[in-house]
Amino acid sequence: MPNASLLTLLQERAIATPDAEAFTFTDYDVDPAGVAETLTWAQVHRRTLNAALEFEQYGSPGDRALIIAPQGLDYIVAFLGAMQAGFIAVPLSVPVPGSHDERVSAVVADTSPAVVLTTSAVAHLATQYVDDGAAMIAVVSVDNLDLDRPAPTSSAPAKGPDTAYLQYTSGSTRLPAGVMISHRNLQANYEQLMADYFAQHGGVLPDGTKLVSWLPFYHDMGLMLGIAGPIFAGHAADLMSPLAFLGNPMRWVQALSRPRYAWSAAPNFAFDFAARRASEADLSDLDLSGILGIINGAERIHPPTLVKFNERFSAVGFRPEMMVPSYGLAEATVFVASGNSGRVPEAVEFAAEDLVEGVATRSPGGSPLMRYGMPVSPLVRIVDADTCRPCPDGTIGEIWTHGENVSAGYWCKPEQTGSAFGATLADAPAGTPETGWLRTGDRGFISEGDLFIVGRIKDMLIVRGRNYYPEDIEATVQQITRGRVAAIAVPDEQTEKLVTVIELKKLDGSDDLAVVKNDVTAAISRAHGLHVADIVLVAPGSIPTTTSGKIRRAACIEQHRQGQFVRLDV
Repeated sequence: MPNASLLTLLQERAIATPDAEAFTFTDYDVDPAGVAETLTWAQVHRRTLNAALEFEQYGSPGDRALIIAPQGLDYIVAFLGAMQAGFIAVPLSVPVPGSHDERVSAVVADTSPAVVLTTSAVAHLATQYVDDGAAMIAVVSVDNLDLDRPAPTSSAPAKGPDTAYLQYTSGSTRLPAGVMISHRNLQANYEQLMADYFAQHGGVLPDGTKLVSWLPFYHDMGLMLGIAGPIFAGHAADLMSPLAFLGNPMRWVQALSRPRYAWSAAPNFAFDFAARRASEADLSDLDLSGILGIINGAERIHPPTLVKFNERFSAVGFRPEMMVPSYGLAEATVFVASGNSGRVPEAVEFAAEDLVEGVATRSPGGSPLMRYGMPVSPLVRIVDADTCRPCPDGTIGEIWTHGENVSAGYWCKPEQTGSAFGATLADAPAGTPETGWLRTGDRGFISEGDLFIVGRIKDMLIVRGRNYYPEDIEATVQQITRGRVAAIAVPDEQTEKLVTVIELKKLDGSDDLAVVKNDVTAAISRAHGLHVADIVLVAPGSIPTTTSGKIRRAACIEQHRQGQFVRLDV
């Protein structure tokens, strides 16, 4: 059955090793020491079947089932049960109480769901977004269902559509769109990333490996690592919530030290956060020598962060090659390329003045960019965005990718689908597919056989007619301020001016803030030859970001235009 791969594997795990650990979730909200709950493969399968029976009464195969629930085992069962019932699952986050979540509202309007799957603790929040007094949408609290009763004798998934779930994009450059991920997309991408990350192990996880994650299930990397990966691999997952990590990042590091082997993933900020928060007492009982690898992805990687993490944890067994820089996007399910497991991450320096002209020239002291290997699968090419012809090595162009992991497009958005998916490569070299390419919207180049990523095309800053990469400017500022930075180009009467929004812990006096501004102005002028029209100093958490931590620069521009940032320097 075309839509049964993940669910069929779950059934096979339940039959072959019914009492083996499948998912363990440690709840740090009820007790700071953590309260762990474990489900075996048999329990997960039984709850999935029973959940599907409950869900079926609220809709038909192909209907959308929104999941608005806290991180936990109920979320996993809701996701799997929705697919078992033939629904298209739509994983989302829980809205913050007392505020309106525009992302959730947009998804509700986009998907017209038949049912919302939630828990009793947050059902009132979920109901607010689907109870408009007109079309009544069922809201089901999964934790109130009797899911541990004997499972039905028939365990075949309902005959649903090819689309397994909608992965809503982070919306860093536009409103979120639902990427249609098929069962085959998910399985193919898992096989691709395993072949890349674990080539030395034959593309499989060694015995004794656990997948450790705090990443949210509604994020593509969190869903693969925390839900799909354990089922595909047949290895247990040790899970916690993002808030548990943010409350104490050492909870994650300690979880990495417990199993014989550990595999995990996190965005760049998490490594910096963990390194800063780790005390000598925290390190006393750690042994990180069993880490197979930690994916570093979802946001731009800062080489100094890798150095800081390595230095902090090297004494307890962490080695540089355990860090695996990775590149991917929801439209390709999640994975596209990596720095290759077992190879020490490397930042190569390129002449900044050449990069803005579209040429990559290696130059000591230039802008550092992380090296990624060129994957065997999926295919990756650098393409001229205007002519759709392949770019020669050393020339910056758009990153295109091709493979069974690439989605069919965006849910109910044919115009956006047509502009990104199914692209045709002009003058395709022999043996290279001509059609079916995904235009990622990312700029990059190939140098000495390796892939380098420069930034998002739509985030490009144009100041006085010249192109600049915001990530480069942000990296310059972060060397001074250490916090999150947004570099944006704000329209002026005749041109665009550079503005930097900088998150900064409030200093003792205005003189200190003036020193920060002077240092930032000098650094940007020296490194990029640019004048900063405005430096906006704000408190931590003020810069709008996506669910994966990427800076929403369009939102920053609008907030600056309307004077909505609460400045520390006024």
